[in-house]
Amino acid sequence: MATMTAAQRREEARIAYDAFLRECPTNQLLGRLSDKWVSLVVSALAPGSLRYSDLGRKLAGVSPKMLTQTLRSLERDGILTRSVTPSVPVRVDYALTPLGQSLALLLTAVKDWAENHFDEVHAARERYDAENGGQPEK
Repeated sequence: MATMTAAQRREEARIAYDAFLRECPTNQLLGRLSDKWVSLVVSALAPGSLRYSDLGRKLAGVSPKMLTQTLRSLERDGILTRSVTPSVPVRVDYALTPLGQSLALLLTAVKDWAENHFDEVHAARERYDAENGGQPEK
C-alpha cells in the first residue's frame, strides 16, 4: 500500500462526500436534519434531558407518531440516547449525545434566527405578494 501525503489525504477526504450529489449519504443526512421536527427536538434537548411526555408538550403540534419516528431516527443516527426507567408508568428520557450537542449549536442558532427575523421575512413576503399579484405557487 502506497503512503499518501497530507495533501493527498485532504483531497481524498474532500471528494469522499459531496452533499450536492443526490446519491451521496450526506445528501440524505441533510434531508433528515432539515426536517422541522428534528431541529425542534434537538433544540428542545439542548439544555438537558427531557421525558417523552415533556417533549410532546414542548413541541406543540407534533403528533405522538411523528415524535416517536423523529426520536427513533435521531437515536439511530447517534444524535440522542433513550433511557428507560422501570416504573409505573414507565419513564422514558431522551438526551443529546456529544454528536447531538454539536448539532444543537447549529440548529438552535437556526431556530433563534427564525424567531429573531420572522418580522423581516413576513414583510418581505407581503412586499413580494403585493408586487407579484399574490402568493407564489407551491
